[in-house]
Amino acid sequence: MSAGLLLAGCGGTAGAGTGGHDHGAAAAPATVSGAADPYSGLHLKDPYQKPSFTLTDTSGAPYDFAARTAAGPTLLFFGYTNCPDVCPTTMADVMVGLRGVAPAVAAETTVVFVTTDPTRDTPPVLRTFLDQFDAGLPTQFVGLTGDQAQVDQAQLAAGVPLAEDMGRTHSALLLLYGTDGQADVAFDAGNSGKDIAHDLALVAAR
Repeated sequence: MSAGLLLAGCGGTAGAGTGGHDHGAAAAPATVSGAADPYSGLHLKDPYQKPSFTLTDTSGAPYDFAARTAAGPTLLFFGYTNCPDVCPTTMADVMVGLRGVAPAVAAETTVVFVTTDPTRDTPPVLRTFLDQFDAGLPTQFVGLTGDQAQVDQAQLAAGVPLAEDMGRTHSALLLLYGTDGQADVAFDAGNSGKDIAHDLALVAAR
């Protein structure tokens, strides 16, 4: 899928129009635009299907992604905790977005961060990182890790390219799935927390 080919090189030289983030030379998402486009984010021409994979959460327990996220909207992002720019900025935008929707919508939304650097991102490291962003919110962010083969399989199942350079170059997309199991919209560094809030409210109302 072309949308998954948008890569972010964390800590690289900022490129024009990337909000200070260095996106790799891979293809941009195939998106829908025009007066009928209801979304503030990237309206995906070909919706992404919610993937099935099981990884380990920050309590050390198995986490079945598809089963555990079936009840409400889901935001999925692949990155790593030591990232100097793209990953913390994306999680901060998610935090702002969740604060910008009705508390009931925020409470039913699941935010999942899958590490692309499982060697260093142990469950405690992931929990410490995510707690910077979910404090005071009605939903706790989910951090997932596993061995490298499991993490690679999760990325492939989600339709994003495998991270490169020890996880430092990874998909830049934050995918938003509805309860229908499809992601019709995604976000990148060009989007804001306000955009996330707007589109999350739309998806939750479906």
